[in-house]
Amino acid sequence: MTLYLKEATFIDWETFKIGTANLAVTEGAKGGVRDLQEIPGKDTLSPEDRILDCRGKLVTKSFGCGHHHIYSTLARGMPSPRKVPANFTEILQYIWWHIDKRLDLEMIEASALASAIYCAKSGVTFVIDHHASPFAVKESLFTIAGAFDKVGISHMLCYEISDRDGEGPREEGLAETDRFLSAGHKGHVGLHASFTVGDALLQQAVDLARKYDTGLHVHVAEDRADQEDAVSRYGKPVMERFREAGVLELPKSILAHCIHLSANEKALLRDSGLWVVQNVESNQNNNVGLTGYGTLTPNMMLGTDGMHCDMLRSAKAAFLAGQATEGIGFDTIYHRFRNIHRYIRESGGRGDGDNNLVVLDYDAPTEITPDNFLGHFVYGIDARHVASVISKGRLLVDNRKVLTVDEKAVLAHARDMGRKLWEKM
Repeated sequence: MTLYLKEATFIDWETFKIGTANLAVTEGAKGGVRDLQEIPGKDTLSPEDRILDCRGKLVTKSFGCGHHHIYSTLARGMPSPRKVPANFTEILQYIWWHIDKRLDLEMIEASALASAIYCAKSGVTFVIDHHASPFAVKESLFTIAGAFDKVGISHMLCYEISDRDGEGPREEGLAETDRFLSAGHKGHVGLHASFTVGDALLQQAVDLARKYDTGLHVHVAEDRADQEDAVSRYGKPVMERFREAGVLELPKSILAHCIHLSANEKALLRDSGLWVVQNVESNQNNNVGLTGYGTLTPNMMLGTDGMHCDMLRSAKAAFLAGQATEGIGFDTIYHRFRNIHRYIRESGGRGDGDNNLVVLDYDAPTEITPDNFLGHFVYGIDARHVASVISKGRLLVDNRKVLTVDEKAVLAHARDMGRKLWEKM
């Protein structure tokens, strides 16, 4: 099948070169994009081919999310916790751990389908997710993968293994990760955070990551409590603990947050080549603080931490927060926004080729040029401008309508699952 984009204003996502083009987008993992002088006549098209009129619209590479939590989807509008949290650990205890303990596979599937729809409609075609459901572990990763595949979103998944719920959930988390990776899926060995992971589990996770030539995906120093626990229990801060365990020898690892690191820990991280994901809105929501990432590592990505599925929104939030923490510029925030493509390529991920595109119906009030495109990116373009989305050459969203699943039915079922979850809470 070939999808033809007629008279698109194509913006090269790396060079910002802008030009009007007719594009032929071929489907599949080996598909791509090529320029045409003219769109073929309808009499020469196969029944599966389609022409998308892109006159007056911008076309560029679609987006990716470096750190997501799809299991938070059913939390929107939920009842207040039984106690108002006074700090970050209480936010986990009374909100997020209260939710994840009550999830079942049906709720997980509903969360993944709804989240995948929101991602697609925001122009996001690749998601790196970090999942937790300690009493519904078995088949959870396969369930999420199936839901994302159904909508058409590519992914790298992991299960958030932890000691916090005892031996059973911990061993099931290790087993689910082993099954998922051994089945050929691309993903990570997930851990919650240092303060809920003992030495034995940490070593098991490192060994499992080595077995499958992947990395860990773990929260690091999101709150000072993580560092205080590491120093109290192990006599060293988190990054030094991870270094001794071999985590820093796994270059495909993703460390989320990294807010409260010492100068020595920052040097360890910088020298390791590991990846960091910035999640500013979540940090502000949890009141854990902000940090400047400018001198931390060039291997920076942006995520949502489950707050939403809109990476354009995440980029704008990170840019505005970065004005105070590091004096960030347009080019730097765009680099972080796009760094996920480099991570996917270098880590062997699948599904983020050139035939992943977004069509933006952005009627700019001023001229767009290669020199000022980043100004439009930061201050103009947002998710409401996403008109059509193409993933692996397949049209997922056309004129803001999801084509791969019944959106109304999916969201109606998600609402049912939300009520079921809230009743269990």
